[in-house]
Amino acid sequence: MSTFFELYDLRVTVEAIEGRSVCDMQVGDYFELTESNKLRIPADKHFCVYALSAVLPLLAAKQRELSAGDWLERDSLVACPDPDERLIMRIERIHKRTMNSDDLT
Repeated sequence: MSTFFELYDLRVTVEAIEGRSVCDMQVGDYFELTESNKLRIPADKHFCVYALSAVLPLLAAKQRELSAGDWLERDSLVACPDPDERLIMRIERIHKRTMNSDDLT
């Protein structure tokens, strides 16, 4: 049995801020999730922990190939839970990589 499988690396980008930016984030700010579990934020940048908490539950599913009819295959936008900010993030697949499950827990 093969222990190899494919996962996507992801980029989560602030696409819009429809309210007031209380966390000092800007449109275009992003983080990347690579190699299954490595969260990368550009140097001298930050990402709001509350915005991160909104998108985090979806990332494991977006890393995987989903059936065409799956709502998460079609939808990529996530909203921050702060109603005054109305920060909108886009999840993008940026690279497909082959992983070995024997190297992971």
